[in-house]
Amino acid sequence: MALNLLKLCVGVDSIEDMQASIDFRLEEKRASGAPVEQYHTTRMVPSRRDELLDGGSLYWVIKGSIQVRQFLTDIRPFTDAAGIKRCHLVLEPVLHPTRPQPRRPFQGWRYLTAKDAPPDIRKLEGGGDIPDAMRRELAELGLI
Repeated sequence: MALNLLKLCVGVDSIEDMQASIDFRLEEKRASGAPVEQYHTTRMVPSRRDELLDGGSLYWVIKGSIQVRQFLTDIRPFTDAAGIKRCHLVLEPVLHPTRPQPRRPFQGWRYLTAKDAPPDIRKLEGGGDIPDAMRRELAELGLI
């Protein structure tokens, strides 16, 4: 069973904002000739790397609840220019909306077991995603 990570997504108001930010950064990398990949930099390196990379995801807390996840594709420890050890959590740049699950603020990241992770929200019958405003309203009504 895959292990996951949980992290706060600061400065983002919605899944759409997060996707726009990802698209913008990837386009900047493409334009500059840098490798086009998405990663999140953390200070601590997860010790359970093999479990995380066996199908694990990074679940993002947006505005007080888990709302979306991204598959982890690699975990790369490195030392920055100031000599501080850090880690790149390399992510698939595709967002998978989840059933909202409230979470209190915390620092850093936390492990999240598969049994405690919220399920993905299925796509609409026509194949499109549920718009963010509708998803929030459905969650407030307790329908998802």
